[in-house]
Amino acid sequence: MEVFFKRKALQKRCSSEKERGKSFGKAAKKLGRRLDDLAAAGCLEDMRHLPGRCHELTGNMAGLLAIDLVGSQRLILEAADEPIPRKGDGGLDWSQVFRVRIVRIEEDYHG
Repeated sequence: MEVFFKRKALQKRCSSEKERGKSFGKAAKKLGRRLDDLAAAGCLEDMRHLPGRCHELTGNMAGLLAIDLVGSQRLILEAADEPIPRKGDGGLDWSQVFRVRIVRIEEDYHG
């Protein structure tokens, strides 16, 4: 899959093991693995079968997805295909998502 970043500053913070370590501490190694998993995946559907519990968010974060990192830290991303591929019921068609955009890495988004 193609992986993009919403902001250049976030891309820089994720660009190397050293930068991830400085920015994300304990989550740095898992973040690196999850980014590698995304890049190696053929489509978003492949992420359902890998560690990290990739899942769609709801409520005020509808349209975004999260992947677990460490503790309550999550990698937040969105489908970047244009138009966003949808199933007949309006849900995201994971098998047709070939591009994702990393939005942010954040601590517990439920609070």
